Amino acid sequence: MAVTQILIAGFGGQGVLFAGKFLAYKALMEEKQLSWLPSYGPEMRGGTANCSVTISDEPIGSPIITNPDILIAMNLPSLEKFENTVVPGGVIFVESTLIERKVKRDDVTVYYLPATKIAQELGAPGLANMVMTGKLIRECPVVSHDHLEDALRKVVSSRHADLLDINLKAIETGYSVNG
Repeated sequence: MAVTQILIAGFGGQGVLFAGKFLAYKALMEEKQLSWLPSYGPEMRGGTANCSVTISDEPIGSPIITNPDILIAMNLPSLEKFENTVVPGGVIFVESTLIERKVKRDDVTVYYLPATKIAQELGAPGLANMVMTGKLIRECPVVSHDHLEDALRKVVSSRHADLLDINLKAIETGYSVNG
């Protein structure tokens, strides 16, 4: 049974919940079992927010993730809080525009991606979350690279339909980044 637990963490307003919801819809469209558990409150005002996504071939017993297989850390407080919770052999994606320090562990695979800088170059500074999501899809294919637009249509509201293409471009850019 393949079960992958993903924790996406960052400041409120960085699109952490949106990225998690996108991955959840993508998994659902691929007929996988999933759970999506957002964590927010005062975090929405600038503190840390996080989102847990579990993707599985079998039913999921609990949406709570204590030891993720994959961590996306969008800011330093999130990396400091969750770095040591990742399972040995897991993967950590670090938003290196905002996080200058390196991961201290040597039993995980680490990808440093300047997602905020890349998103700014795309003309969409608020889409670092989707750049990171694209990199996750490439390096940890828990969902396929096919039909990304279909999943995006589920999470981009109709009143923001004009943002569909730039979100897709952000995912594709993150997917194509080497290293």
